Amino acid sequence: MASFDQDVVGQGPEVSALDKDGVRLTVDDTVATVTLTNPAKRNAQSPALWRALAEAGRLLPGTVRVVVLRAEGKSFSAGLDRQAFTPEGFDGEPSFIDLARSDDATLDAAIAGYQEGFTWWRRSDLVSVAAVQGHAVGAGFQLALACDLRVVADDVQFAMRETSLGLVPDLTGTHPLVGLVGYARALEICATGRFVGAEEAVNTGLANTAVPAELLDDAVRDLTAALLAAPRDALVETKALLRGAHGRTYDEQRTAERASQARRLRDLAGVGD
Repeated sequence: MASFDQDVVGQGPEVSALDKDGVRLTVDDTVATVTLTNPAKRNAQSPALWRALAEAGRLLPGTVRVVVLRAEGKSFSAGLDRQAFTPEGFDGEPSFIDLARSDDATLDAAIAGYQEGFTWWRRSDLVSVAAVQGHAVGAGFQLALACDLRVVADDVQFAMRETSLGLVPDLTGTHPLVGLVGYARALEICATGRFVGAEEAVNTGLANTAVPAELLDDAVRDLTAALLAAPRDALVETKALLRGAHGRTYDEQRTAERASQARRLRDLAGVGD
């Protein structure tokens, strides 16, 4: 797969802001790219990787409008590194077995910390786009779901395997999954652990579009350019309206639209606060 580099929008050279624990963050003015960088292990995930993802979110400069999430190699992410379930776990980390033996507050805090790497992708001030190829399993599926938009290669294979392992998806993936495909299909996908390919992903709303694997970077580049073409404040307001719509009644949404449009009109007319 071709590298998604500084030619994304032609704005200049990328600046490397982070490169650790299987995560690299580069910034090119209005576009940031977060890359999973351990293709030898199919970008398997660990607590260290989750902390690096959270750090990437904290390091984003205010100029960034679009964040692209991509992965090196043939697989986006094969999910959680199974070493987490061994008695020794990862060096310098409590194993999941150790965590299971801890008190409720400690266990809850640990899982909340893991989730932080997945929560910032839908911030109102930016749009995140996942470029997904090959396997996106478990934590990999949930990381793709953390983004606003998903462009997938025609070889993509989504699967939620946690339930099959006696666990539940706990990295913020359940809310967007139900929102995208509905309760019944979300339950079936999680309960069976089956694979969802590119065609089904597009047809059910999991993916915005699917393209041949060799065109994935081009498709993401085109989408990024289209997103940047819209005025930033208008896009921020529109995203907030859409994100909040599911929690509002029809009349409440009408009210939110009026308030948002009033802000935009006053801003455009130069009479804002």
